[in-house]
Amino acid sequence: MERRSFLAGALGLGALAGLGTLTGCGLTGGAGAAGAAGDKTIKLIVTESAPYQEPTKIAQKILEGQGWTVDAKYVTDIVQPNIAVANGEFDANYFQHGAYLQQFSADNNLDLDPAFYMYGSPGGIYSTRHKSVGDLPQGAKIALPVDPANNGRALALLAKAGELKITEGKSVIHVSQKDILENPKNFSFVEVDQQSLSKTLPDVDAGFLFVRLGAELDMTPEDALLFEEDADALPYICLVAAKPGFAETEKGKALRAAYQSEEVKAWFAGYLGGVLPTPWDRDPIADTAKWNA
Repeated sequence: MERRSFLAGALGLGALAGLGTLTGCGLTGGAGAAGAAGDKTIKLIVTESAPYQEPTKIAQKILEGQGWTVDAKYVTDIVQPNIAVANGEFDANYFQHGAYLQQFSADNNLDLDPAFYMYGSPGGIYSTRHKSVGDLPQGAKIALPVDPANNGRALALLAKAGELKITEGKSVIHVSQKDILENPKNFSFVEVDQQSLSKTLPDVDAGFLFVRLGAELDMTPEDALLFEEDADALPYICLVAAKPGFAETEKGKALRAAYQSEEVKAWFAGYLGGVLPTPWDRDPIADTAKWNA
Protein backbone atom coordinates (compact mmCIF):
# COMPACT_ATOMS: atom_id res chain seq x y z
CA MET A 1 0.00 0.00 0.00
CA GLU A 2 1.09 3.56 -0.45
CA ARG A 3 2.70 5.01 2.66
CA ARG A 4 0.66 7.87 4.08
CA SER A 5 2.39 10.77 5.79
CA PHE A 6 1.49 10.44 9.46
CA LEU A 7 3.08 13.62 10.70
CA ALA A 8 1.93 15.74 7.80
CA GLY A 9 -1.54 14.29 8.05
CA ALA A 10 -1.75 14.77 11.78
CA LEU A 11 -0.37 18.27 11.82
CA GLY A 12 1.29 19.66 8.73
CA LEU A 13 3.87 22.39 8.56
CA GLY A 14 1.27 25.04 7.96
CA ALA A 15 -0.42 24.28 11.24
CA LEU A 16 2.84 24.79 13.08
CA ALA A 17 2.83 28.44 12.11
CA GLY A 18 0.32 28.90 14.90
CA LEU A 19 2.05 27.14 17.78
CA GLY A 20 0.41 29.51 20.23
CA THR A 21 -3.00 28.14 19.35
CA LEU A 22 -2.41 25.21 21.70
CA THR A 23 -3.34 27.44 24.61
CA GLY A 24 -6.56 28.34 22.83
CA CYS A 25 -7.32 24.62 22.59
CA GLY A 26 -7.17 24.40 26.35
CA LEU A 27 -3.90 22.45 26.53
CA THR A 28 -2.24 24.73 29.07
CA GLY A 29 -2.85 27.76 31.17
CA GLY A 30 -1.00 30.20 28.94
CA ALA A 31 2.01 30.80 26.75
CA GLY A 32 5.30 31.29 28.52
CA ALA A 33 4.09 29.27 31.51
CA ALA A 34 7.37 27.33 31.71
CA GLY A 35 10.95 28.43 32.00
CA ALA A 36 10.72 31.61 34.07
CA ALA A 37 14.02 32.31 35.76
CA GLY A 38 14.23 31.22 39.39
CA ASP A 39 10.81 29.61 39.56
CA LYS A 40 10.31 26.35 41.44
CA THR A 41 7.59 24.93 39.19
CA ILE A 42 8.33 22.12 36.73
CA LYS A 43 5.71 21.74 34.00
CA LEU A 44 5.55 18.34 32.32
CA ILE A 45 3.44 16.94 29.49
CA VAL A 46 3.27 13.16 29.64
CA THR A 47 1.48 10.41 27.78
CA GLU A 48 -1.36 8.70 29.63
CA SER A 49 0.19 5.23 29.87
CA ALA A 50 1.61 3.33 32.84
CA PRO A 51 5.37 3.45 32.03
CA TYR A 52 5.11 7.22 31.69
CA GLN A 53 2.37 8.13 34.14
CA GLU A 54 3.43 6.05 37.13
CA PRO A 55 7.13 7.07 37.15
CA THR A 56 5.97 10.68 36.77
CA LYS A 57 3.79 10.37 39.86
CA ILE A 58 6.70 8.92 41.81
CA ALA A 59 9.06 11.65 40.59
CA GLN A 60 6.45 14.30 41.40
CA LYS A 61 6.21 13.10 44.99
CA ILE A 62 10.01 13.17 45.35
CA LEU A 63 10.31 16.63 43.85
CA GLU A 64 7.49 18.08 45.92
CA GLY A 65 9.27 16.76 49.02
CA GLN A 66 12.25 18.87 47.90
CA GLY A 67 10.18 22.04 47.60
CA TRP A 68 9.33 21.89 43.90
CA THR A 69 5.86 22.28 42.45
CA VAL A 70 5.20 19.78 39.68
CA ASP A 71 2.43 20.46 37.18
CA ALA A 72 1.94 17.31 35.09
CA LYS A 73 -0.48 17.30 32.15
CA TYR A 74 -1.46 13.86 30.82
CA VAL A 75 -2.43 13.47 27.16
CA THR A 76 -3.15 10.62 24.77
CA ASP A 77 -1.77 11.88 21.46
CA ILE A 78 1.80 11.97 20.15
CA VAL A 79 1.74 15.34 18.41
CA GLN A 80 1.00 17.97 21.05
CA PRO A 81 3.80 17.21 23.57
CA ASN A 82 6.72 18.25 21.37
CA ILE A 83 4.95 21.35 20.10
CA ALA A 84 4.00 22.41 23.62
CA VAL A 85 7.60 22.12 24.87
CA ALA A 86 9.02 23.90 21.82
CA ASN A 87 6.45 26.64 22.39
CA GLY A 88 7.65 27.12 25.97
CA GLU A 89 4.40 26.05 27.58
CA PHE A 90 6.04 23.08 29.30
CA ASP A 91 9.56 22.45 30.52
CA ALA A 92 9.78 18.87 29.29
CA ASN A 93 7.80 15.98 27.90
CA TYR A 94 7.92 12.24 28.44
CA PHE A 95 6.20 10.14 25.78
CA GLN A 96 8.60 9.20 22.98
CA HIS A 97 11.84 7.51 22.00
CA GLY A 98 14.87 9.11 20.39
CA ALA A 99 14.02 8.18 16.82
CA TYR A 100 10.56 9.72 17.04
CA LEU A 101 11.95 12.89 18.65
CA GLN A 102 14.50 13.29 15.87
CA GLN A 103 12.02 12.60 13.06
CA PHE A 104 9.29 14.85 14.45
CA SER A 105 11.70 17.69 15.19
CA ALA A 106 13.19 17.53 11.69
CA ASP A 107 9.81 17.32 9.97
CA ASN A 108 8.42 20.25 11.93
CA ASN A 109 11.53 22.40 12.40
CA LEU A 110 11.55 22.15 16.21
CA ASP A 111 14.64 22.65 18.37
CA LEU A 112 14.40 19.95 21.04
CA ASP A 113 16.98 17.68 22.65
CA PRO A 114 16.86 14.36 24.50
CA ALA A 115 17.47 15.30 28.14
CA PHE A 116 17.89 11.81 29.61
CA TYR A 117 16.75 8.23 29.13
CA MET A 118 13.94 6.48 30.96
CA TYR A 119 13.40 2.96 29.58
CA GLY A 120 14.27 0.80 26.61
CA SER A 121 11.52 -0.08 24.14
CA PRO A 122 12.68 -2.91 21.90
CA GLY A 123 10.09 -4.58 19.72
CA GLY A 124 9.41 -7.48 17.46
CA ILE A 125 7.04 -9.16 15.06
CA TYR A 126 4.34 -11.12 16.87
CA SER A 127 1.51 -13.32 15.69
CA THR A 128 -1.52 -15.03 17.16
CA ARG A 129 -1.82 -17.23 14.07
CA HIS A 130 1.67 -18.46 13.23
CA LYS A 131 4.50 -19.98 15.25
CA SER A 132 7.49 -18.90 13.16
CA VAL A 133 8.36 -16.35 10.52
CA GLY A 134 8.73 -19.21 8.05
CA ASP A 135 5.06 -20.06 8.58
CA LEU A 136 3.90 -16.72 7.21
CA PRO A 137 1.97 -17.56 4.04
CA GLN A 138 1.97 -15.97 0.62
CA GLY A 139 0.20 -12.63 0.80
CA ALA A 140 0.37 -12.49 4.60
CA LYS A 141 -0.97 -9.25 6.05
CA ILE A 142 1.49 -7.59 8.44
CA ALA A 143 0.74 -4.55 10.60
CA LEU A 144 3.33 -1.77 10.87
CA PRO A 145 3.37 1.40 13.00
CA VAL A 146 2.32 4.28 10.77
CA ASP A 147 4.67 6.92 12.20
CA PRO A 148 7.88 7.30 10.16
CA ALA A 149 10.28 6.70 13.06
CA ASN A 150 8.86 3.21 13.76
CA ASN A 151 7.61 2.26 10.33
CA GLY A 152 10.72 0.45 9.14
CA ARG A 153 11.40 -1.67 12.22
CA ALA A 154 9.40 -4.70 11.07
CA LEU A 155 10.75 -4.35 7.54
CA ALA A 156 14.32 -4.40 8.85
CA LEU A 157 13.58 -7.52 10.91
CA LEU A 158 12.00 -9.28 7.93
CA ALA A 159 14.99 -8.33 5.77
CA LYS A 160 17.40 -9.76 8.37
CA ALA A 161 15.39 -12.98 8.31
CA GLY A 162 15.64 -13.16 4.53
CA GLU A 163 11.93 -12.60 3.96
CA LEU A 164 12.44 -9.25 2.21
CA LYS A 165 15.19 -7.39 0.44
CA ILE A 166 15.39 -3.70 1.29
CA THR A 167 17.68 -0.78 0.49
CA GLU A 168 21.07 -1.39 2.08
CA GLY A 169 23.04 1.06 4.20
CA LYS A 170 20.01 2.97 5.41
CA SER A 171 19.32 3.61 9.09
CA VAL A 172 16.25 1.72 10.26
CA ILE A 173 14.63 4.98 11.34
CA HIS A 174 14.51 6.03 7.68
CA VAL A 175 13.38 2.71 6.19
CA SER A 176 9.89 2.59 4.72
CA GLN A 177 7.90 0.49 2.26
CA LYS A 178 9.51 2.50 -0.53
CA ASP A 179 12.75 0.67 0.34
CA ILE A 180 11.35 -2.79 -0.38
CA LEU A 181 13.26 -4.15 -3.36
CA GLU A 182 12.11 -7.77 -3.26
CA ASN A 183 9.04 -9.26 -1.57
CA PRO A 184 8.99 -12.92 -2.65
CA LYS A 185 5.94 -13.85 -0.56
CA ASN A 186 4.02 -10.75 -1.59
CA PHE A 187 3.42 -9.66 1.99
CA SER A 188 0.96 -6.82 2.29
CA PHE A 189 1.53 -4.17 4.94
CA VAL A 190 -1.12 -2.35 6.92
CA GLU A 191 -0.04 0.86 8.65
CA VAL A 192 -1.84 1.62 11.91
CA ASP A 193 -1.45 4.05 14.76
CA GLN A 194 1.10 2.75 17.24
CA GLN A 195 -1.43 2.82 20.08
CA SER A 196 -3.66 0.42 18.09
CA LEU A 197 -1.02 -2.18 17.21
CA SER A 198 -2.06 -4.65 19.91
CA LYS A 199 -5.75 -4.26 19.06
CA THR A 200 -5.18 -5.07 15.39
CA LEU A 201 -2.91 -8.09 15.97
CA PRO A 202 -5.75 -10.68 15.90
CA ASP A 203 -6.90 -9.30 12.55
CA VAL A 204 -3.59 -9.75 10.72
CA ASP A 205 -1.13 -12.57 10.15
CA ALA A 206 1.54 -10.75 12.14
CA GLY A 207 2.30 -7.31 13.47
CA PHE A 208 5.02 -5.24 15.00
CA LEU A 209 4.64 -4.66 18.75
CA PHE A 210 6.72 -2.77 21.26
CA VAL A 211 7.79 -5.14 24.03
CA ARG A 212 5.41 -3.38 26.44
CA LEU A 213 2.43 -3.98 24.16
CA GLY A 214 3.42 -7.62 23.79
CA ALA A 215 3.68 -8.02 27.56
CA GLU A 216 0.24 -6.52 28.00
CA LEU A 217 -1.02 -9.37 25.79
CA ASP A 218 0.94 -11.90 27.91
CA MET A 219 3.43 -12.35 25.08
CA THR A 220 7.15 -12.30 25.81
CA PRO A 221 10.08 -11.58 23.45
CA GLU A 222 10.50 -15.36 23.25
CA ASP A 223 7.00 -15.56 21.76
CA ALA A 224 7.87 -13.15 18.96
CA LEU A 225 8.52 -14.46 15.47
CA LEU A 226 11.41 -11.99 15.25
CA PHE A 227 12.79 -9.64 17.92
CA GLU A 228 15.22 -6.74 17.81
CA GLU A 229 18.72 -7.10 19.20
CA ASP A 230 19.98 -4.44 21.62
CA ALA A 231 21.93 -2.59 18.92
CA ASP A 232 18.88 -2.51 16.65
CA ALA A 233 16.77 -1.02 19.43
CA LEU A 234 19.18 1.79 20.34
CA PRO A 235 17.13 4.54 18.62
CA TYR A 236 14.05 3.36 20.49
CA ILE A 237 14.93 4.12 24.10
CA CYS A 238 12.17 6.25 25.60
CA LEU A 239 13.29 9.53 27.06
CA VAL A 240 12.49 12.91 28.53
CA ALA A 241 12.86 15.70 25.96
CA ALA A 242 13.22 19.44 26.41
CA LYS A 243 14.72 22.53 24.84
CA PRO A 244 18.52 22.51 24.39
CA GLY A 245 20.31 23.22 27.66
CA PHE A 246 17.44 22.21 29.94
CA ALA A 247 19.24 19.11 31.21
CA GLU A 248 22.01 21.28 32.70
CA THR A 249 19.65 23.61 34.57
CA GLU A 250 18.64 23.24 38.23
CA LYS A 251 15.22 22.06 37.08
CA GLY A 252 16.67 19.58 34.64
CA LYS A 253 19.04 18.06 37.17
CA ALA A 254 16.34 17.80 39.81
CA LEU A 255 13.94 16.21 37.35
CA ARG A 256 16.49 13.65 36.19
CA ALA A 257 17.40 12.70 39.77
CA ALA A 258 13.74 12.15 40.62
CA TYR A 259 12.90 10.21 37.45
CA GLN A 260 16.03 8.07 37.79
CA SER A 261 15.55 7.42 41.51
CA GLU A 262 15.63 4.05 43.23
CA GLU A 263 11.87 4.32 43.70
CA VAL A 264 11.31 4.63 39.96
CA LYS A 265 13.80 1.84 39.23
CA ALA A 266 11.86 -0.41 41.63
CA TRP A 267 8.62 0.43 39.84
CA PHE A 268 10.09 -0.60 36.46
CA ALA A 269 11.48 -3.79 38.00
CA GLY A 270 7.99 -4.75 39.10
CA TYR A 271 6.14 -3.70 35.94
CA LEU A 272 5.24 -6.56 33.60
CA GLY A 273 7.93 -8.72 35.14
CA GLY A 274 10.66 -6.14 34.61
CA VAL A 275 10.47 -6.41 30.81
CA LEU A 276 11.49 -2.76 30.29
CA PRO A 277 15.22 -2.03 30.78
CA THR A 278 16.40 1.24 32.36
CA PRO A 279 19.66 2.23 30.59
CA TRP A 280 20.16 5.37 32.67
CA ASP A 281 23.95 5.31 32.33
CA ARG A 282 23.77 5.90 28.57
CA ASP A 283 24.12 9.33 26.96
CA PRO A 284 21.24 9.96 24.52
CA ILE A 285 23.15 12.67 22.64
CA ALA A 286 26.09 10.32 22.04
CA ASP A 287 23.74 7.50 21.08
CA THR A 288 21.97 9.71 18.55
CA ALA A 289 25.29 10.28 16.81
CA LYS A 290 25.88 6.51 16.72
CA TRP A 291 22.62 5.50 15.10
CA ASN A 292 22.82 8.35 12.64
CA ALA A 293 26.30 7.34 11.53
